[in-house]
Amino acid sequence: MDFDLTAEQEMIRKEVRKFAEKEILPVALELDEKEEFSAKLTRMMGEIGLFGMFVLEDYEGQGLDYISYIIAVEELARVDGSQAATVAAGNSLGIGPIYYFGSEEQKKKYLPKLCSGEGLWGFGLTEPTAGSDAGGSKTSAVRDGDDWIINGSKIFITNAACELSLGVTVQAVTGVRDNGKPEYTCFLVENGTPGFKTNPMHGKMMWRASNTAELFFDDVRVTKDNVLGKIGDGFHQMLQTLDGGRLSIGAMGLGGAQGSYEMALAYAKKREQFGQPISKFQAIAFKLADSAVEIECARNLLYKACWLRSQKRSFEKEAAMAKLYCSELMGRVANHAVQIHGGHGLMKENHVERFYRDQKLLDIGEGTSEVQRLVISRYIGC
Repeated sequence: MDFDLTAEQEMIRKEVRKFAEKEILPVALELDEKEEFSAKLTRMMGEIGLFGMFVLEDYEGQGLDYISYIIAVEELARVDGSQAATVAAGNSLGIGPIYYFGSEEQKKKYLPKLCSGEGLWGFGLTEPTAGSDAGGSKTSAVRDGDDWIINGSKIFITNAACELSLGVTVQAVTGVRDNGKPEYTCFLVENGTPGFKTNPMHGKMMWRASNTAELFFDDVRVTKDNVLGKIGDGFHQMLQTLDGGRLSIGAMGLGGAQGSYEMALAYAKKREQFGQPISKFQAIAFKLADSAVEIECARNLLYKACWLRSQKRSFEKEAAMAKLYCSELMGRVANHAVQIHGGHGLMKENHVERFYRDQKLLDIGEGTSEVQRLVISRYIGC
């Protein structure tokens, strides 16, 4: 077994970390406070190759392995969850479905712009009454000749209502199967299509500098060329997309935990009480030691899941485990970081306050912690 990263993977970590510290860190607090999506940063992240990292060069992607992509998300999340979310959703949820299930024409039409960072694409699954129960979608699509007419709504959709948004992949009910269960099909819907409206959502606790939207479909007419893959394959496509997306959320948890730990360690070494740095007190040292151990465990678990995916082996159980563990790990480490900072950790001028807030989404997005435990329990035979 070889636990070393390749020279290319090490270079990606170094370069993304350098970019995040130079370009993102100085503006992270301001963007968070203003709840402002940055098209400038998104384009810059596209310029350095952070979109379409796992996409073949035939479609203007980088042609890299999945661990390289996960490392990039991890390094962004070490500095700012919002920018990491833009890249993670842009790749796993935006680019992924088109790349893995789209026709050659769809790939050539959309992927070059999405891989360059000049455009973003949303993933329309969650609805007001369908979150963890992805099979509870009410949005429908009815055939009208060679066209389809879509009606319904989606909520909490990342990258779907900003100046760079080009469209969304939307799951809709298109019929009833022989067993009486709904048939789901995915459609590609471009922004600007008559009847399709997007509404940016504000007032978020976390990821305040990422774009989150509500989507509304009012007799939206699309052609048969907008069907993603085959009619009736939508539910399978969405579940497979979520499996990959869980690795991205795991990377965000790992990166956020690493960033929280590093800030706590640095503060504990310089903050003095009773005549010595607080890092010398066992109560503080043990929090940092526990954080270091868990981060190491999380990184090995996540990277193994990514390795299995790259080897085209079953990784669904490990993806759920990594998503669950890394997400909740960031909560524990960010909590330690705030505690170590004391009153200063409660102030918005300190990044640990932002990390503490940003973590909560990781327990919910891409399948809640409760759903991950349900998935894992089924894989182990419960």
